[in-house]
Amino acid sequence: MKTNDLISLLAVDAAVGMRLGRMLALAVFAGVVASALVLLLTVGVRPNLATAIETARVLFKIGFTLVLAIAACRLVFLVGQPGRSLKARGFRLAVPLVLLAIAVLSELSVLPSEAWTTSMLGKNAGFCLFFIPVLSLAPLAGFLFVLKNGAPENPGLAGASAGLAAGAIAASLYAFHCPDDSPLFLAVWYSIAVLVITTVGYLIGRRWLRW
Repeated sequence: MKTNDLISLLAVDAAVGMRLGRMLALAVFAGVVASALVLLLTVGVRPNLATAIETARVLFKIGFTLVLAIAACRLVFLVGQPGRSLKARGFRLAVPLVLLAIAVLSELSVLPSEAWTTSMLGKNAGFCLFFIPVLSLAPLAGFLFVLKNGAPENPGLAGASAGLAAGAIAASLYAFHCPDDSPLFLAVWYSIAVLVITTVGYLIGRRWLRW
């Protein structure tokens, strides 16, 4: 391959990456705004948020979901471009999960065993499983649209990444409403809700993101 041809190919790849990045940023912004409006116009934020956010458990819940959302969104950007290594970004997804495991173990160590089930079940498990997927619909649609305009090598993985990112965004928004602050509740019900959206994204991606 001639040097000029190589430069031209690199320039095309860079242009595609920049276009995909701008579209992804727009999808994130639009998805967050749309989901936030759904939250505010329906259930709203928790009434005691101003004081509750000063507690360690609430700060961790919000911080964990935000870190997961950021890591997952960056994974969506990479998965939309062929030939990009996902190992580093995939490894970064383990960081919030390790932090969650530490938080769960810490809570188990200070709570009496008879209180574990109560903390895990919380008061709004059913609503959590319903509303996080609802809040994820707009971001998921945006991410899938972006990936359709990219070139993901693995459509199923791309769809799953979109679902994970959308679910994490929804979870981070729902955390401002959710009155259940236990890391046990977070590890069980938030995880199930995000996993549902990740699975939905995978199933859609397998068919719709083929090229």
